[in-house]
Amino acid sequence: MKSDICKISHNKDSLMVLLNETEKAASYSNLDKKQSGRLRLLAEELVGMLPELLEFSDGEFWVESEGKNFELHTALTPNGLMNNEMREKLLSVSTSGKNASAAGIMAKIKLAIEFMLIDYEKNAATFPSEYVFFNEGIGTVPYFSGEAWSLATYRQNAQKLKNEKWDELERSIIANIADEVLVGIQGKKVEVIVKKAF
Repeated sequence: MKSDICKISHNKDSLMVLLNETEKAASYSNLDKKQSGRLRLLAEELVGMLPELLEFSDGEFWVESEGKNFELHTALTPNGLMNNEMREKLLSVSTSGKNASAAGIMAKIKLAIEFMLIDYEKNAATFPSEYVFFNEGIGTVPYFSGEAWSLATYRQNAQKLKNEKWDELERSIIANIADEVLVGIQGKKVEVIVKKAF
């Protein structure tokens, strides 16, 4: 089942549609209270990172479900409001490789989205080689054209190292609840898919 596709903007009232559509999908699939709460938490994590992204992109949101397998989809299309100053700031966020401005998994997911919104294909060569979090989550995902950032891939790489990245994952709501988070390019849009099976 696919929910309605809802237009979203950086306005907080507009973002409430994510929560409403998620709750409707949970209800239609007869999720229990705990399962519904977990799905809503994932939608709330999306709501928390979207306002800034929607200042320079147009957004859509929908839920896809089959039985008790859910996908929360957010598609962002650049709207031309990103200027050169914003682009340069994003591209030079962390040349030290310490990702100081991307503390936490949600901040890293948001940064992966921003990188793709500023034309990932064109700018990938200019990303700092030390920008490890991005490279450690990148891989081929059949749904997307080109490579995509994957929480599962990032998680596997962090598990091998058992360093501060692993600690960060263990503290993250989305990393503990979601089965997968994908960020990739589909046509002219950057799509974020949060997957959860109950």
